Amino acid sequence: MIKRYTRPGMGSIWEEENRFKKMLDVELVACEAFAARGLIPEAAYRAIKKKAKFDIKRIEEIEAVTRHDVIAFLTAVGENVGEESRYIHMGMTSSDVLDTALSLQLREASDIIIDDIKKVISSLKKVALEFKGTIMMGRTHGVHAEPITFGFKMAGWYQEMKRNLERMKRAKDIISVGKVSGVVGAFAHQDPDVEEFVCGKLGISPDPISTQIIQRDRHAEYMTVLAVIAASLEKFAIEIRHLHRSEVREVEEYFSKGQKGSSAMPHKKNPIVCERITGLARLIRANAMASLENVALWHERDISHSSVERVILPDSTIIIDYMLDKFNNLIKNLVVYPENMKNNMLESMDVMFSQRIMLELVKKGGISREKAYKMVQKNAMKVLKGAGKFKKMLMEDKEIKKYLNEKEIDKCLDVHYYTRNIGKVFNRIGLEKKKNGRKVK
Repeated sequence: MIKRYTRPGMGSIWEEENRFKKMLDVELVACEAFAARGLIPEAAYRAIKKKAKFDIKRIEEIEAVTRHDVIAFLTAVGENVGEESRYIHMGMTSSDVLDTALSLQLREASDIIIDDIKKVISSLKKVALEFKGTIMMGRTHGVHAEPITFGFKMAGWYQEMKRNLERMKRAKDIISVGKVSGVVGAFAHQDPDVEEFVCGKLGISPDPISTQIIQRDRHAEYMTVLAVIAASLEKFAIEIRHLHRSEVREVEEYFSKGQKGSSAMPHKKNPIVCERITGLARLIRANAMASLENVALWHERDISHSSVERVILPDSTIIIDYMLDKFNNLIKNLVVYPENMKNNMLESMDVMFSQRIMLELVKKGGISREKAYKMVQKNAMKVLKGAGKFKKMLMEDKEIKKYLNEKEIDKCLDVHYYTRNIGKVFNRIGLEKKKNGRKVK
């Protein structure tokens, strides 16, 4: 387990105490089901329920001899229960307990992750609405393209995290299944209604069909969802890192009082949280790959998946919880520089308006798109070589002046033209600000 990134709520899910508690819950509910069906004496069930407990140190002592964690657990519990312990685990196999308990742990982890995502969505919504009209340069290939707004960029992230929320909810459903179907899953020693009773009591669904284990495509799907969420956070973090660069400086990570950026350079303010998120996303992806390797097992089961899962499932849920928390705090405290966004647009010398000029030439001049493209590109390249601003180049081009006058060119150089439909996009994704109980678009 990665201790450094463990937050209290998520960390406690993966402590041995909680793991064995979940295993005991499964065993007790199974005994209840057996008693309800007359398979064990009711008095024995009451005694088991009253006396069943475990001591982790004792389990470890027994496991040192047996080399089997479930047998060690059952033996330790049995020592406390006494004679009636012979009815515990009746007709069950280790994976009935382990896999069902693991599903309960993953369900608990899912609830925390879902709550984390909701917090990120809320923070992104606030930033998107605050900077809805803050114009900045849109970039493709890292190069100036056409204007957008910073709020529009944040709205895209908001919508992506809403998709991740739905993915996580589905992943929770996929993993919230249990099994009490025996050594090869064929219910040789108890009927399926025992499994249905146990799972119903535990608040999960019975796996419709299993072998000795719950099939690992479920766990792989769960892990790949975590990897997609991590990839989204990495994408956002990389964008902030680019915008944080000295020559751009349109946003910055919050730099607290007393914080230091470098041991050597006092001026440094580095995007360390974003870089941390970027690095941790690599671990989640690697763990997702390991979960895919776990799908293919021999026959009705082997245990090659078990050792892997004891690392990747705790670590991945702990890491994604940490990443979401850090990213949420980052967005809530993000430093935004609208003036730098404006200044960076000015550096384009207006070539960002090239497509609109081209389209206006096609529309008004009746010339082909290819010809208009060449006419505009010729002047844009002059600007990029330092010949002057775009409007000046256009006004000095005799061929363009045949079709567009100065007033028409000025109209094409209106930055607000590019952001006129952003409000409609906000409405389409449900981003609306409320004022005095009324929606404000």
